[in-house]
Amino acid sequence: MKTAPDRIELMQTFVRIVEAGSLSAAALQMGATQPTVSRRLQALERSLGLRLLQRSTHAMKLTEEGQRCFARAKELLGNWQAFEADLRGATDMPEGTLRVVVPHAIGQQELVAPLAEYLRRYPRVAVEWLLHDRTPEFIAGGIDCAVHVGAVDDPSVVAVKIAEVPRIVVAAPSVLGDAPLPAHASELAGLPWLAFRTFYRNDITLIHAQGEQHRLPIQPRMSTDSLFALRNAALLGLGVCVASAWAVADDVAQGTLLHLTPQWHAAPLPIYLLYPYAHFYPAKLRRFVEVLRAALPEDIGQPPSP
Repeated sequence: MKTAPDRIELMQTFVRIVEAGSLSAAALQMGATQPTVSRRLQALERSLGLRLLQRSTHAMKLTEEGQRCFARAKELLGNWQAFEADLRGATDMPEGTLRVVVPHAIGQQELVAPLAEYLRRYPRVAVEWLLHDRTPEFIAGGIDCAVHVGAVDDPSVVAVKIAEVPRIVVAAPSVLGDAPLPAHASELAGLPWLAFRTFYRNDITLIHAQGEQHRLPIQPRMSTDSLFALRNAALLGLGVCVASAWAVADDVAQGTLLHLTPQWHAAPLPIYLLYPYAHFYPAKLRRFVEVLRAALPEDIGQPPSP
């Protein structure tokens, strides 16, 4: 006689539903039928006396109670897995699916090699590599961790600094024409500018190698929130910009962009790995943090010393 699912199994099903995005997707991943998954969800809701999901024909959304339940369920399941592993003396081998949110530009270029190293090292893990430039809703989105470029002001998340991005001033040779290369930050004021509105819009502060700072007001001809669009606009000669060194390193090496005022640079941007606070973190997340910190240089794309 088949016994009813226990609460651990009900919670596992609920977490899988949220992470998969639908009952049908969860059923497919679990090798079960959709009615079975639906019955388990209903059984969990009855046992708790709470409505966890609001479902319509086209969408599924966590209720406020469902968000709290999802966070606690992941924590409880993680603790249970650790308990089982401890009793069995099992190795702490990462497995399962890791859902990571990364910024579009750096997530397509600089972080793919560390990701590949992680996947090679831990073959029992699969990764969902999601490109978004905003910090995600970890619980509602079923996200394990996120890479964030820039300052972090959210006290509800763990922020592990993994690297920094140097930023330099560049422009196409056509922007200068026959004029000599500027040496001081103040000499950039008369040139056309491009703004990377995520980090600067109407002014930019440049820092000399010896520590002097100069605030430069600008009137950008073009503003964008895309690092790739900024680079392409600079390559087309539309103006001067401050860009991440890694994004323009090849262009500077080839001479299609000039590194202006090489003694002056913008403050580097910190890169953080973010994840929610919990009493237990699964091996797949802990090992990902380790691989990312080890694989990335301290300064990504650091230009040569002037």
